[in-house]
Amino acid sequence: MSNERSGLSRRSFLKGAGITALGAAAAGALAGCGNGYAVDAAAAPANARVGETGTPTWLGSAPEVPEADIAETLDVEVLVVGCRTGGLPAIISAAENGARVLGIDRVSKVANPREDIGAIDSALQKASFAEYPQFEIDKMEAVEDIVRYANGFINYDLVKLWANESGPMLDWITGIVERDGRMVMNFEGSIGTTGQGARDKAWATGHSPEKTALSKDDKSFSFGVSLMEYAQEKGAEFRWNTELVKCEQDGSGRVTGVIARDVNDRHYLRINASKGVILSTGGYGNNLEMMEARQPWNQALRIAAPGKGGNPTGDGIKAALWAGGQMDPLGAACTFNRACCKPDQTAGNGTVGEWFWFGEQPFMKVNLNGNRFCNESGPYDYMLHSAYMQPHHTYCDIWDANYAEQVRQMNEVGCCRLYPFDNGAPSNRTIESMASEFEKLIEAGYIQQADTMEELAEKLNIPVENTVKSWQRYNHFAEQGRDEDYNKEAYRLMKLDTPPFYGVRTGAWFLATLDGVMIDTDMHPVREDGTPVEGLYLTGDCSGGFFSVSYPNLFTGLACGRTMTFGRRAGMLAATGQA
Repeated sequence: MSNERSGLSRRSFLKGAGITALGAAAAGALAGCGNGYAVDAAAAPANARVGETGTPTWLGSAPEVPEADIAETLDVEVLVVGCRTGGLPAIISAAENGARVLGIDRVSKVANPREDIGAIDSALQKASFAEYPQFEIDKMEAVEDIVRYANGFINYDLVKLWANESGPMLDWITGIVERDGRMVMNFEGSIGTTGQGARDKAWATGHSPEKTALSKDDKSFSFGVSLMEYAQEKGAEFRWNTELVKCEQDGSGRVTGVIARDVNDRHYLRINASKGVILSTGGYGNNLEMMEARQPWNQALRIAAPGKGGNPTGDGIKAALWAGGQMDPLGAACTFNRACCKPDQTAGNGTVGEWFWFGEQPFMKVNLNGNRFCNESGPYDYMLHSAYMQPHHTYCDIWDANYAEQVRQMNEVGCCRLYPFDNGAPSNRTIESMASEFEKLIEAGYIQQADTMEELAEKLNIPVENTVKSWQRYNHFAEQGRDEDYNKEAYRLMKLDTPPFYGVRTGAWFLATLDGVMIDTDMHPVREDGTPVEGLYLTGDCSGGFFSVSYPNLFTGLACGRTMTFGRRAGMLAATGQA
């Protein structure tokens, strides 16, 4: 990596909220996407019920829209629904392959895609590995790790597809964003912990676009704008404020287009797509009915952080299920222990708190009874899942005045790292930025500060005696260099003995749902018998088969890389008719 690339500061891994879903709010699923037309829940396709008993109440059936209410008809070759992380690559790819393309989205302008892009064998990655050959990635080993993380509940061939096509996709995206000098792509590389412990197998897959000096002061320019402008250069068109209602199919079951609706004046329109419809509409994280049905454990861990989430409501998922697809068997989400609440609050139950970036650092953590309960060095989701087994699904992070040097020694990987990586790539946030964030959260009543552990426990509203005993035992383990309770790695086991002491109640910051409608390697949703729903393609968080239960967060940018890789592939297949 050149000094020019490595010197650029990276955008935040968690800036934004995942892929935007299209369609009206879906909490009242029986109202048919909120359009006021009655629907018959009993008419829902049987193959939408995988893993659930009976027809899910969140699904309902496709709304009936009278022909007289359709005020407008458009004819295109490829229609892309959702113009963000997966949709923009799909639009560009379809246009590059000669199709007449329209992208629609319910928002009023282009939204920024995810900016950590996971790929294997990109040119940038290979250049960095020339200096750090010990971090070269064996594709099949990476595939096996992803499959193992999902406990096998995924489509092996989809993971192989990402491993094989993500590098070329990243090179393709790099060429697009660097075409006019306003943006540069750099390789992050979660490098730095090999051979040291529980998190030593981080995969150096992350890439991020950055503005250059030509555009750094232009607030109207972004990664998304760069991709949109290129799509327009290739002849693609966009229509904003337009939401998905349902897909339309011919007598053979092939999807021929969609019924959509103008967000502003609420008129319906039919969009015929002779070559295919691509859905990149996001997950269902803001559809509370779906969340409770599909993954109630994550709802119990969740602390809402204002301004840190989007509004995907599962409308593309429902449209694909109505068309004949089937849902992943298990709910899955990408969650981070980056949300905090006040000492009189607990996670779940709609609790609103604040973002807490520091939460992923593996300092001592105790439950609300003041007892330590796990190896704090596990991946983000492991920590949260262990917390689910504790009272009120909430725990407390505790650290002391020496946190800056201790964080350096902990040598974290991925997006929570606070020091530059060994290959010179910058971290998402800096250790210097934490002090000001602490002050804001202290003033707001979230982080508690005290000169003694007794005082800190009182402020955190947890049992003083238990907390002090846990702290003393932790420090004893740190002194002897061996954790006899939970086997925490010695290099991350450091005494907390320098006041002031800090503590905060922590839960899950929710990024996105990851379970969706099962697809094949041609990006088609598949029916229960394995046959594809022709004319329909899925990418991103509305698609399934790639994740199960949780997110393998030691693969930086995996979800985004999967989405862009499959978006590019879907655009090509729809435009050329190769699928």
